[in-house]
Amino acid sequence: MLRQTLLVIAIASALAACSSQKENEKGSASASASTTASAASASSSASAKNEKPAPKLTIAPEDVLKVESNALASGPVITGSIQPERKADLRAEVQAIVLQVLKENGDIVKRGDVLVKLDETSIRDNLNSAEDSARSASLALDQSERALQRLKTLRASGMTSLQALDDAEVRVNAARSELSAAKARAASARQQLQRTVVRAPFDGVVSERKVSAGDTATPGKELVKVIDPTSMRFAGKVSTDKIAQVQTGQTVSFRINGYQQEFRGKVTRLDPAANDVTRQVEVLVAFADKNQPKVSGLYAEGNIEATTINALTLPESAVVKAGDTAYAWRVSGKNLSKVNLAMGKRDQRTGNIEIRNGLAVGDVVMRNPSSALKDGQAVELAAATPAGNTGTTAATANTTAAGSH
Repeated sequence: MLRQTLLVIAIASALAACSSQKENEKGSASASASTTASAASASSSASAKNEKPAPKLTIAPEDVLKVESNALASGPVITGSIQPERKADLRAEVQAIVLQVLKENGDIVKRGDVLVKLDETSIRDNLNSAEDSARSASLALDQSERALQRLKTLRASGMTSLQALDDAEVRVNAARSELSAAKARAASARQQLQRTVVRAPFDGVVSERKVSAGDTATPGKELVKVIDPTSMRFAGKVSTDKIAQVQTGQTVSFRINGYQQEFRGKVTRLDPAANDVTRQVEVLVAFADKNQPKVSGLYAEGNIEATTINALTLPESAVVKAGDTAYAWRVSGKNLSKVNLAMGKRDQRTGNIEIRNGLAVGDVVMRNPSSALKDGQAVELAAATPAGNTGTTAATANTTAAGSH
């Protein structure tokens, strides 16, 4: 009996001990959770206290631009080279030895200047021979005519026959024909003699020298090339599927390899036939002013302004691209706002981008936004500064933006 009583007491003590341990564990877990929550709340509060709003951004008038509606030109692409309208490929017209080349590549020449001299020895001999033959033929003709006149007088008095008179007339006609042939040979020799001296056909520049002293010049052989550098034009080509958009008088904007500036011109002529191989049509473009290169053969590429529309445009520097999206920073009152943009074509003439959605005429945007700008950031427009201090003001604005980051 006593043993059973002791067993019951032991079991009761064990149960009480287990219950007490569970209560202690629950209390400890509750205290730990409370401590963790308190720590998180304290950390959040401290973070909120440490985070500061972006500082006010001071910008100069030079740092912003106003969105405006501009003419946006588009049209077919034209590629080609710069070629002179006036050019001469001077070739030999007689067979002779080259004695002297008086001009080099790049030399400026005037009309009539001697460029190349050929050996004239044999040609001058031919001329002398032809002139001697012409003089002999002239003397023979005079004698034949005097003989004819004498026979005519004798025939009137019946002292000669009609046959003799006819024979005299035949000799006169033969002498006249011989004189004419001799004069023609002399004129041909004289012309060949003149062709031994090659002269500049117009004012220009020697673009290419083909021969040197001692070379043999044969008829048709290239000697020198002369171009007029003041007659340059853009000889371009346009694809046949775009040629229907091209008309004479249209404005063309193009760039030339080796020049940083943009050139302007007008379409002056369209070739009536397309190239059988390239399927392109040649289009000639005259420069709009005297501002033109003096070197021929330079590559050029541009656009013919076939259509022009009014559209909102922004320079590329004002547009920020991030992947497939683009945005600009608009100054709205005294704050900055990030505006998403829907872009269109790029103007080949100015490099500006068409803005189809996101901005309106009169909006003010940052001209060269930095990566430190924030949406809703406060801005203040500084007073206009003299031209000499523009760089300092812009630097101050950029420094302030960097500080906000």
